[in-house]
Amino acid sequence: MIYLDNNATTPIDERVLDAMLPFLKNYYGNASSLYRLGRLSRTAIDIARGQVAALVDIRSEQVIFTSGGTEANNLALTALPPQAKLAISAIEHPSVTEPALQLKNKGHGLSIIAVDSSGYIMQEAIDGLLQCPPALVSIMLANNETGVVQDVARYAGQLRAHGVKVHTDAVQALAKMPVSFKRLGVQLMSLSSHKIYGPKGCGALVVEKGTAIAPVLLGGGQEQELRAGTENVAAIVGFGKAAELAKLELDARTEYLLKLRCLLEQNLETIPGLMLFSRDANRLPNTVQFGIHGMDGEMLLMRLDQKSIAVSSGSACASSGGKPSPVLTAMAMDEALAKSAIRISLGKTNTEVEVIQFINVLKSLLCQV
Repeated sequence: MIYLDNNATTPIDERVLDAMLPFLKNYYGNASSLYRLGRLSRTAIDIARGQVAALVDIRSEQVIFTSGGTEANNLALTALPPQAKLAISAIEHPSVTEPALQLKNKGHGLSIIAVDSSGYIMQEAIDGLLQCPPALVSIMLANNETGVVQDVARYAGQLRAHGVKVHTDAVQALAKMPVSFKRLGVQLMSLSSHKIYGPKGCGALVVEKGTAIAPVLLGGGQEQELRAGTENVAAIVGFGKAAELAKLELDARTEYLLKLRCLLEQNLETIPGLMLFSRDANRLPNTVQFGIHGMDGEMLLMRLDQKSIAVSSGSACASSGGKPSPVLTAMAMDEALAKSAIRISLGKTNTEVEVIQFINVLKSLLCQV
């Protein structure tokens, strides 16, 4: 199997698994218990919290562990005051768009921030928001489909100057580019473990001191009374270890992924009728999305799967129902071309040989059409 869908999820790093195993087998205590087995779990959580904090340049107490990026995004939107207005970009992940639509149904105003044909948020859209500022704005740092990186720091500065709270979904950006909560200037930021070679079922919301949020889950007083439920200690330990490794290896990983991406794009550009989306935009080093005139993306995906190559036709967390990607629609992409979309998201375990094998298989399949 050639796995080229690392934006959907990453394989767990063996070093992460080694860190988790003791807490799956021997150190099984509830972190809220006062006896030694419980204290060992609490210490492990504290260490992991520090590891995640170090990766994004914050204090440990700003990290609220969750079950993943989806819960973190939902929790972030509780920062919206009653009846206040919310704004989100047109290219957000479903875990932002869906709760935003629910809030709209409950009476909150909702504005959608437009993007241009490359997938960038437009300054005039931000200027329009500031005519009647919302209470909260959510802008993702890097898009999971196109890989386009937004200038969140610039927009956060403009919005905060008008008293607007800013949240960024940094799930896809984490461990693929430097991510500093302080430099971004936001009040809320969502993270996820399984996108950075850690386990599924663990994420975090980073919260600036003084930013009010409300718990989504009610029960015990875990996570500063903001996320009730017995902590998944092994997964949190894995997230911490993955964060530690990402910080140590970020430069080397980025350089390697960019090298693979360049090789991939150079070969894709030799295919007639193929269009690279957001070709000249600032993108994550691992992400390439393209369309091929006259092709059906999901059909091509399945044919590649038959050849033991795993790719994506868009977000793994959205069901298109035959409709083109909302992200590509927001970019005013031709509908037929949007429906042909294929996303390649490279990982640190991929090789140049795999990239060339994928290109050869793709060309062979296209010749059969």
